[in-house]
Amino acid sequence: MLDRVRRLVLSGGFSPGAPLSEVFLAQEFDVSRTPIRETLKQLQHEGLVEIRPKVGTFIREPTRREIVELFQLKESLEGLAAGLLARRGSVPELGVLEHNIEESDRAAVDQDATRYAALVHEFHRTIITGAENSKLVEHYDRLMNQLAYHRLVLRTAEHPGRIRASTGEHRAVLTMIRDKDHFGAEAAMRNHVHASAREVLTDARTAPVELSS
Repeated sequence: MLDRVRRLVLSGGFSPGAPLSEVFLAQEFDVSRTPIRETLKQLQHEGLVEIRPKVGTFIREPTRREIVELFQLKESLEGLAAGLLARRGSVPELGVLEHNIEESDRAAVDQDATRYAALVHEFHRTIITGAENSKLVEHYDRLMNQLAYHRLVLRTAEHPGRIRASTGEHRAVLTMIRDKDHFGAEAAMRNHVHASAREVLTDARTAPVELSS
């Protein structure tokens, strides 16, 4: 139940600040309101929703300060993962990444933001899992949930030239990994995440303050 509701919240189907009805969720997942209520409490703990007593539950978006801090962690974790993957040599993940970049080039030509967002997730996830470090995956998953990253990617994909630039940054990361240059791979990934953070923070829709209680 928790995973299903979390995916719904993170899907981008709800705008930040939008109400999330217990009744709607209970009907959507064909359960009573009790497990829904417990699930929402956990999602509030993760920073994805805000429960306002006697008012309701609302989709929460990280503040600018939180986004900056979360992207700093993302840069470190993904840089580490790229370096670890580069140390592994010729592994199946390289083929997945190569195909991903080819598909991303097509998404750039078509200006297909939805497809691009899915490919971004696949690219970064492949590098994280390819690092073969279970603790890294554990911390990364929690970070990405708190960042509500999918929504942010959909936004920045609308920025002129961002899809093509992002794909170029991905290609630079893959080149370093293929060359088994773990220092270069880490640096390229850090540069890419930093560029992504800059795009997010220059988006006028990025939340400037905490949602009120």
